[in-house]
Parts: sequence; structure tokens; C-alpha cells
Amino acid sequence: MHDLALVGAETPPRFKSPIVQVHVARSLALQPKIMQSRRDGEKVTHLEKVASETVMGNRMDAWDVRTNKRGRWWVITNLTNLYSQKLFPSLDYTISFHVGVTTRVMSQRQPRVSSDRQQLVTSAWRRWVQAAEALDAAEEIEEFQAVGMRCRETLLVAMDTLRGRASAVPDPAPKNADFVAWSELIAAGVALGASAEEVRHYLRGTCKTAWRLVNWLTHAKNATRSDAEMALNATEQVLVGFACVIMKTSEPTSKCPNCGSSKLAQSRHVADGRSCQSCGWEEGAELPEARAPE
Repeated sequence: MHDLALVGAETPPRFKSPIVQVHVARSLALQPKIMQSRRDGEKVTHLEKVASETVMGNRMDAWDVRTNKRGRWWVITNLTNLYSQKLFPSLDYTISFHVGVTTRVMSQRQPRVSSDRQQLVTSAWRRWVQAAEALDAAEEIEEFQAVGMRCRETLLVAMDTLRGRASAVPDPAPKNADFVAWSELIAAGVALGASAEEVRHYLRGTCKTAWRLVNWLTHAKNATRSDAEMALNATEQVLVGFACVIMKTSEPTSKCPNCGSSKLAQSRHVADGRSCQSCGWEEGAELPEARAPE
């Protein structure tokens, strides 16, 4: 899910304000959210969907929203933003403006993982974004080589952050700059058990190939944009791989004793109980008797 950050944009001369402050609408589940009070004493008094358009495969809905304090607004989804109708009286112009703003926002390099997974190695993701931005601006061979250096720093920072999860660290421990050795120890520490052997193999292989690639790019005399893009993607895969394995431990593992489904939720009838969204089983209720085969 995406939301727009605060954006400043120049407006046509007929608008009084030289700057349009585009405010954040926090959810694509628009109707139930926008009907709630947005601030003290402010409530939505009218909500009507007035248009739908598909632009470059992206469906957008436009809503006419009125509140008891701040007047009328256009709310346009996907990405979701709201615009004062005082500054944007024309819906057609507003949609065109919205397409331009969202296109610029989506063109920015952002990690393709959720924020909770980014938080596992925040410093590394910040350096990855810097490497991505450097690639977007790069034109010369030296600038593509610099992307490799930034990716190398990203990988080292990631291993430094995750070092506490390493398993069976030998004495003496590997040097801090020995990325491959630390990645193997950390992979062994986060992907435990015989059933995770293929996961450990994937993490070790991904780290080793990414490390070789970014180091090669740093010194490649014929480096190109494609080389730098490949190194950036390889670095991202290392960060994503470790995040997926670590976050796996927080995923629910219990299953419905009746049908085996993982779709368990809080029961509406039993305090602190669970219910199955697939078969309707309720914790505390008797399981149906197994029928003998006919």
C-alpha cells in the first residue's frame, strides 16, 4: 500500500495560492476511513464517487468529499491523495495533476519490502537507496563504479547489523570486512534445522555472488548502467533474503485442528479464543465426529 508524502507543486495563475499543499490520505480502504472524524470535531458530511479512470493500467477512483469544517475536497486513489476544490475546481485538471504527482513519486527508488522488514537493517536500506539514487544520476564509468562501492558498503553494514544473529562464531572470529564468512555464520543462525538447508544454501549463494559482483563493478574499467543495475539488484536480494528468513519466525504457525487451514482469527464468541475463517471452527467447540468411510 502506498501513500503520498507532502508535495509542493506550482499551480496555474488563476489559483490564488502559489503552492498547493497536497495532504496525505492514509488508506486505500477509502470509504470506511474517510467517514471517520479526521480531526477534533471534523466529520465527513457527504461522500460520493464521481469518476473512475484507468491510466497506464492503474485504476483511479475520484470522490467528492465534504466536511463540516474544511469544505469540499477531491480524493483520488491509487496512490491516494486529497485536493481542496477551492484550489482545484476542475476534476479533470485534478486527475491530470494527480497522475503527474503519482508518477513522480513512483519513479523514486524505494525498497520493495515492507517497512517492518526494512527496520531489521535500517542503515543498510538507507545506503541501498543512496546507491539507487546514485545510479539514476550516473552517466560516466566512474559513477557506475561508485554505485558498486555503495553496494559494497551496504552489504557490510547489513552483516554488521545482523552479526548478533550468527551461529557458532569461531575463535578467532572472522574479520569485520570478511563479508562471505559472516554471511555464512548468520545464515546458519537465522535458518535453523535440517528442513532449512535449502534456505541456508540460497542465502550463502546469494551473498557470495553479490559480493563478487559489487567488488568487480567497483574496479570495472568498462562498467555500464546495466552492470550497476545488476549489482544494485543483487544487493537488494541479499537484504530481502535475510529479512524474509528472520521475519518467518514471527509468522503464525498454528493451524485449525478441524480443516488444517492457517486462517485463524480472534473468536467473536469465546474470550481469548480463536476461530477458523475457512471452516467456521471455534476454539472450545467440539470437533465434528469423523465419519466412517462408506
